[in-house]
Amino acid sequence: MEQVVLLAEDGSAIGVEDKAVVHHADTPLHLAFSSYVFDSSGNTVLTRRALHKKTFPGLWTNTCCGHPAPGEDIARAVVRRLRDELGMAVSAPELLLPSFRYRAEMDGIVENEMCPVFRVLTDDDPAPNPDEVDSTERVAWSKFAADVLDGTREISPWSRLQVAELVKLGPDPLDWPVADRAGLPKAVVSSPLQ
Repeated sequence: MEQVVLLAEDGSAIGVEDKAVVHHADTPLHLAFSSYVFDSSGNTVLTRRALHKKTFPGLWTNTCCGHPAPGEDIARAVVRRLRDELGMAVSAPELLLPSFRYRAEMDGIVENEMCPVFRVLTDDDPAPNPDEVDSTERVAWSKFAADVLDGTREISPWSRLQVAELVKLGPDPLDWPVADRAGLPKAVVSSPLQ
């Protein structure tokens, strides 16, 4: 049974809960991550969430989201989910937004997460797992970001908020600085990937 790490307001771990039951109308604050895969040309891979998912079905979003298991290194969790959802072999994730947090609701189901954001590099083509991903699209970051910010591209609420923060890092996603890990929530288990 997949579990998520429950968080206090200061980002420290206060327990675990089964992922299958944690998301509802009053979802407790928990630990997650988001990742954006970029190829060597600076394009990003977007995914459309599977239509049968409990939370935010059918929504277009960033490349991959997920939850580190209790005691799991968060960077390893990013790699695991990219492999499981998209079949992609990737470089070591690079931390971009260590303290990103959001709350969003759709059809009475709430997401409530401290959700560090990572950049991942690969030229691999995705091979979507239909249990997780309906479809994918590779787009130029500059066009994607502009369309999200001016409202012409529909995207998940968390990705819209993340894009607004990511564009502050500069126009070229391959040149964005790696963030200080000290900004991560206290509950994050993290060590550099070898």
